[in-house]
Amino acid sequence: MLVRMTTNADEPQTRPRRRTPAGAAVLREDVTEAIRAAVFEELAAVGYARMSIEGIARRAGVGKTAVYRRWRSKLHLVLDVVSAIAVMGLPTPDTGSLEGDLCLLYEVTSRALRHPVASQIIPDLQAEAARNPEIAEAMQKTLREGQEGVASKIIVAAAQRGEISGHLDEDLALDLISGPLYWRSVVIRSPKLPKGYLAALARATAEALKAL
Repeated sequence: MLVRMTTNADEPQTRPRRRTPAGAAVLREDVTEAIRAAVFEELAAVGYARMSIEGIARRAGVGKTAVYRRWRSKLHLVLDVVSAIAVMGLPTPDTGSLEGDLCLLYEVTSRALRHPVASQIIPDLQAEAARNPEIAEAMQKTLREGQEGVASKIIVAAAQRGEISGHLDEDLALDLISGPLYWRSVVIRSPKLPKGYLAALARATAEALKAL
């Protein structure tokens, strides 16, 4: 007689296998990543308010139970995905000069912010953040630990090279670095940056930091 056993939380097996150690069920990482990718796509397609666990599961090609094994609700799922962005962060430029580091940072950030999916998701989550303190906290964490975490390293490196003061107001410096591009790309959503804009922004920001 065929004995049917389940050794994986997401995929039933038809042959008996060695017993899994007691504790939490083993969750397949490829299924988890498929669900996370589906969240981004679903957010871009319908927005947070209309997003549902059913829609996410359907887009990921899994059952609803696979989603609920990992997250209690769509809020917890979105908070996890948003927080994961902060952990990933951006690469820290190392060009040898403040202006060069800023220019590279702006190029990478601009591409990320202007990505079709990101450009739809970020404004929608910002609107939800105004109504949901948990999303607001996660968004703030994402922005500060992502863009501003890299910007802090640029400031430290520039101070070590003697390009800027080692005693400048770091919060003001971070505002100068992160504010203009975010305003242009996310708030007013300029359809296209003028030619040479990022290089000019890097040059102006570097001079402003040196004057602090």
